[in-house]
Amino acid sequence: MLLRPPRPPRLSPRRLRPDSPMASTLALLRPSAPTPLAGATARSHPAAAAVRVPLRSRFSTRVSVGSAVAAGADTLFADYKPTTAFLFPGQGAQAVGMGKEAINVRAAAELFDKANDILGYDLLNLCIDGPKEKLNSTVISQPAIYVTSLAAVEVLRAREEGQSVIDSIDVTCGLSLGEYTALAFAGAFSFEDGLKLVKLRGEAMQDASDAANSAMVSVIGLDSEKVQQLCDAANEDVDEKEKVQIANFLCPGNYAVSGGVKGIEAVEAKAKSFKARMTVRLAVAGAFHTSFMQPAVSRLESALAATEIRSPRIPVISNVDAQPHSDPDTIKKILAQQVTSPVQWETTVTTLLGKGLEKSYELGPGKVIAGIIKRINKGASVENIGA
Repeated sequence: MLLRPPRPPRLSPRRLRPDSPMASTLALLRPSAPTPLAGATARSHPAAAAVRVPLRSRFSTRVSVGSAVAAGADTLFADYKPTTAFLFPGQGAQAVGMGKEAINVRAAAELFDKANDILGYDLLNLCIDGPKEKLNSTVISQPAIYVTSLAAVEVLRAREEGQSVIDSIDVTCGLSLGEYTALAFAGAFSFEDGLKLVKLRGEAMQDASDAANSAMVSVIGLDSEKVQQLCDAANEDVDEKEKVQIANFLCPGNYAVSGGVKGIEAVEAKAKSFKARMTVRLAVAGAFHTSFMQPAVSRLESALAATEIRSPRIPVISNVDAQPHSDPDTIKKILAQQVTSPVQWETTVTTLLGKGLEKSYELGPGKVIAGIIKRINKGASVENIGA
């Protein structure tokens, strides 16, 4: 029996978040109440030797890690032809209880040990025991999802034929935060450096959110053109600082809008007149993937400048432009831009499928990505690998 450390003290939640049927598949980020459309001690695990991290020479690949790429040369993956993909979730996929399988897989558990040293707290304990309010915070959930998702790679590796699946992966991508996980898997940076970046990213986004009164809402049941028209109508009624925009292009019928609180309220009030099925206010810190996150950019730029980034071994599709990038300097610029740019997930998935993608694996907590992909293409093959 594992010795369970005492639970950390509960934090007061920023927003009450009752369960929503849209949370796992239609709403990417965990919602608060839907808006009606009316007028300590680390856990013990078996001792281990060298840490098994899904980086560098761990996989059979076409591109050698750390290969020299001339400045501005960003065309290495221009003609990529995907067949099998690893997909990594973003913030909102977290849930108390994630990470349980990692205890029994030595290489996965070691990732949590490494994370504890970097973060300064027992991440695995928070993942497994919560409390939910603390795990859901931006500064905790982002590192938690990053580590748990890479731990899922090690859980898969420990299974029969798991290594052959890993060796077959020829493209990867992740939703928002998940792009960092994908880059770590592809060897663009080390597990440790990626975690440091994710930690800073969560802190910087939280600080930017605290500096402005902003919010996000999912609009369910409209296509992207109609959601843009809804945003335009809402923006006519609010000041410049309250304006809204589409922040997450997720899948047909589900687009997240970010902006000032008054702008978000205007979206909610007008949604029925645009024939939206419903709106779901998202329980996040602020208006992610908009100019409201601009204060976080300079901090990310400084951290990225100090981080060694290599050309990925396999294509990693960017959230900013739905394209793979091989030039390390370009990757750094893209990651800094990502927090203020709309997430182009729908384009990413449709492009991959159009190029011949045959099989996908969602690695990490939850089944949000699988649900989104099925909304885009019911016949798509997606398998979930948790940790």
